[in-house]
Amino acid sequence: MNKLLNLFPNREFIFLDGGFGTMLQKENLDVGRVPEVLNITHPQVVQRIQKAYIDAGADIICTCSFGVNKYKIEGCGYTVEELMKAAVKNAREAAEGTDTKIGLDIGPIGRLLEPNGSLSFEEAYEIFKLQVEAGSDADVILIETMTDLYEMKAAVLAAKENAELPIIATMSFEANQRTFTGTEVRAMALTLEGLGVDAIGMNCSLGPAEFKPLIEELSKWTTLPIVSKANAGLPNPATGEYDVEAEQFAKLTADLIPHGVKAVGGCCGTTPAFIKAIHEAFEGKKYCRQNPNIPAAVCTPEKTIIIDQPRIIGERINPTGKKKLKEALKNGDMDYVLTQAADQIRDGAEILDVNAGVPGIDEKSVIVNIVKALQGITDAPLQIDSGDPEVIEAALRVYSGKAIVNSVNGEEKSLTSILPLVKKYGAAVVGLTLDEDGIPKTKEKRIEIAERILSRALALGIPRKDVYIDCLTLTVSAEQENAAGTLEAIKYVKEELGLKTVLGVSNISFGLPNRSIINHNFLQMALTCGLDLPIMNPGSPEMMQAVAVYKLIMNIDKGSMAYIKNYSGEVVTSTVSGNPTSAEKPQQESEVEYAINNGLGAKCRELIEKELDSREPLDVINNTLIPILDRAGKDFEAGITFIPQLMLCASTAQQAFDVIKEKIEAAGTEQVSRGTIVIATVKGDIHDIGKNIVKVILENYGYDIIDLGKDVEPQRVVDAVKEKDVKLVGLSALMTTTLHSMAETIRLLKTAAPECKIMVGGAVLTEDYALEIGADFHVKDAKESADAAKLIYA
Repeated sequence: MNKLLNLFPNREFIFLDGGFGTMLQKENLDVGRVPEVLNITHPQVVQRIQKAYIDAGADIICTCSFGVNKYKIEGCGYTVEELMKAAVKNAREAAEGTDTKIGLDIGPIGRLLEPNGSLSFEEAYEIFKLQVEAGSDADVILIETMTDLYEMKAAVLAAKENAELPIIATMSFEANQRTFTGTEVRAMALTLEGLGVDAIGMNCSLGPAEFKPLIEELSKWTTLPIVSKANAGLPNPATGEYDVEAEQFAKLTADLIPHGVKAVGGCCGTTPAFIKAIHEAFEGKKYCRQNPNIPAAVCTPEKTIIIDQPRIIGERINPTGKKKLKEALKNGDMDYVLTQAADQIRDGAEILDVNAGVPGIDEKSVIVNIVKALQGITDAPLQIDSGDPEVIEAALRVYSGKAIVNSVNGEEKSLTSILPLVKKYGAAVVGLTLDEDGIPKTKEKRIEIAERILSRALALGIPRKDVYIDCLTLTVSAEQENAAGTLEAIKYVKEELGLKTVLGVSNISFGLPNRSIINHNFLQMALTCGLDLPIMNPGSPEMMQAVAVYKLIMNIDKGSMAYIKNYSGEVVTSTVSGNPTSAEKPQQESEVEYAINNGLGAKCRELIEKELDSREPLDVINNTLIPILDRAGKDFEAGITFIPQLMLCASTAQQAFDVIKEKIEAAGTEQVSRGTIVIATVKGDIHDIGKNIVKVILENYGYDIIDLGKDVEPQRVVDAVKEKDVKLVGLSALMTTTLHSMAETIRLLKTAAPECKIMVGGAVLTEDYALEIGADFHVKDAKESADAAKLIYA
């Protein structure tokens, strides 16, 4: 039973509160950079705001604890425990005498998690654990405004493992239906419902009108109660006022009812008047519970693979029979592993099998390192391949998204140790049709084991769609009389049990010559019988051709477009869209670009060292590295790649620049620099993730960066510019309340260093306001920052 709904039995809707920062601004207090300190210094102010929301009809009020973590409160004079306990105490006192529940408000840490940043998943978990434990007297845990699904997972696990409270989890999306870091709506839904939260949805970033397509998409991918906490439209940077009034906000929020919204409130710019208006707009309305037919699917934050057609699982990261991979795993050669992954994705794998089972190594620590590393270079979902429950759990814990577990089997020990992990982490699972008696010879026995696995999975609450069955390939050289039974079992599992099927195809030919002939013909037969997930080598042209032809003949490849693209150089007209489509294969990347785009650091260094044997450093920078970064930036702007891929490209390119610097230093020549840029988050603002991303990108374009950090006094920026005679400054602000600091910093710069140009960025800024306060460039992201720098340092 849903814990959140248990708190509100027989209720059509649950009403949340609105913006807390908005109300604090109206108090005309100097809240400083850590407003949560008010829980101790001005508890009456905090409680007055909370009582106003209770009076407006809020069923749940949030604690004033959004930013209470060790990084954001550093230097404030109080501990996390002190602020959290005071926050819960204030909310509890504000709600005294009412039925209002207390929501422990937990926001983002404010630092990027690996691989995009330096914060480890484990450290993030400990930060959230401390918050949860300190706020355990609340009634609900509300994790909100997350943009990184990996960080959200750390928070959810901390909440589930250290408290018994209902969990509401909301993320902040942009108009392109992705978060700042590229998370898809459906990936959020698959992951968070799998982890066992009680309600999911969206908050912040956009207004209620812009929320509608997001909520519509979410309703197709979750059976959970849906949460909506939109902003009051967009803020006016000059006044801080938002452009949607309470009545309009309430009407637009009510428009979300047909799409399954259950819990409603507001975020930035909303006040008790908004909550009261929502109450009135929802009066007499009925909750529309959604029962979507969610397909079998696995995901990473950026990509969801729906198992609605044959999907290729790459088999190459499995040391069985692979001497080089065994040695790489023993020696910690991660670049070799990453190269195997990148090559398989290039060749057509959509999911990657990951196995680290080599005698003599710490399989658990190795597979954790592999999973973390792979998440840094690819958006392909992973299949965790091990029979050891400890290894499986360690890998699932650090995986971002919904993975496949390979595998469970019909043995009681396997069923009792593996399936609970699948349920806890919301994974899909491969069931092997073997048990204590080994691999059955007959189709009937395999089907019996498949049904046993399915029954046990369903009893634990694992959805039927998340159980995949591997009927196991018998080697035709040794079991010729029984090999066809695999195909018969696949057909039965697919048609009678309605489950997805998996198969390690190449086992069929073991011990025979010309194995590829057997493999690709057997693959064609298995596909015809209903195989969904062939585990195979995508580097085999014959195997890939077999899949392509199957999709063509079965009308999966609509208009033959994929087949033509891969096997012809002609330009054709799509019969689906009617638009001309180039069937030519894309231009091959250079080896350097391939290494940079796929995070192959050691390979990148090796290639640059070779380039420098015959080319000047400046030539390599200007004609090799910068064009690669430019192309990566264009893909980011076009929505082809996202922050993780951009950061991966930048961090790998940095290794190339390091090689060049080492070469220059060894020759005793002057370092190459394209110019110096000062960057800072303005006074009063402690949000610096965007600034830090800009720093990484600009450094990789060859600029020297003076990073003054966050909450920077205007005069300090001026002093840094004058000391180094800097021609370009970058200023960041995320809060409307700190825009006056940005304006003051620009005013001082224009007076003291009129030749210096200024670029500004931040979610609350508009181009008109940027120009109004004297900025020379309004940049929306790191790529635009690099473009501005090029104009100044041409």
